[in-house]
Amino acid sequence: MGLDPDLQRFPAEFAAARDPLATRAERAQDVERFLVGVLDAVHDLVPAVKPQSAYFEALGSDGVRCWERVIRAAHERNLLVIGDVKRGDIGSTAAAYAQAYLTGMEGCDPATLCDAITINPYLGTDSIEPFLAACRQADAGLYVLVRTSNLGSAEFQAQGDPTLSDRVAEAVVRWGSELVGECGYSSVGAVVGATHPRELAHLRERMPKVPFLIPGYGAQGGQAGDLAPAFGEHFAGGIVNSSRGILYPQNPNNLPWKDACRAAAKAMVAEFQALQPGRVG
Repeated sequence: MGLDPDLQRFPAEFAAARDPLATRAERAQDVERFLVGVLDAVHDLVPAVKPQSAYFEALGSDGVRCWERVIRAAHERNLLVIGDVKRGDIGSTAAAYAQAYLTGMEGCDPATLCDAITINPYLGTDSIEPFLAACRQADAGLYVLVRTSNLGSAEFQAQGDPTLSDRVAEAVVRWGSELVGECGYSSVGAVVGATHPRELAHLRERMPKVPFLIPGYGAQGGQAGDLAPAFGEHFAGGIVNSSRGILYPQNPNNLPWKDACRAAAKAMVAEFQALQPGRVG
């Protein structure tokens, strides 16, 4: 479940979130209350949450504190946390990002760190190496942007022969070759959008031991039935993200907002159960 706190879409009881006169601290408080409420509603239905850092950063230092409290709350509910931070920079700066999100420094509460993060490979291998070192140190994971779900992704990612996405996929396999775990998948994963179903099988073939993070399901148009090629044997090796579809679901029966979120999450689970009967998701 993606945690994208769009303040204008919060339930009515979170008035400060939409109030232009509210302070950032007041808005951050509403963000925390809403997201923790959603966690309470669905934590037994999903394995992981993916907070999007931009929404928290928009609230300044109050948002950063909120980010840490929400991550702690997710860990307290036994959820993995994938920080959607999409960082990528020169080596020394990448090392600082890796420390900020994965390894921490002395005095850091480990419950506020992420289990994995998304990263941008545009600067090349030297920008990835500090994150790989952090993976080893913290037993953490990475999801590298390979083929994203946004409308403009083909402008660069689908160009060339082989395509840029294929070149990045090859690098992802190389970067993660020494980080393959007991289940046969690497700690270095790939972000592959649900909006490109024809490419999923191709990229799975190129990256057989790479876990996929699959955004674009639901609100962006991705359908459960199109995503089976993204998974490996025993329907493993992938995690599908839904943000708006669970946080702000259609609610024709006017259920209380937590019940509506839970109903949306259960509906998503049921769609994926139907792809392989007998499995939870």
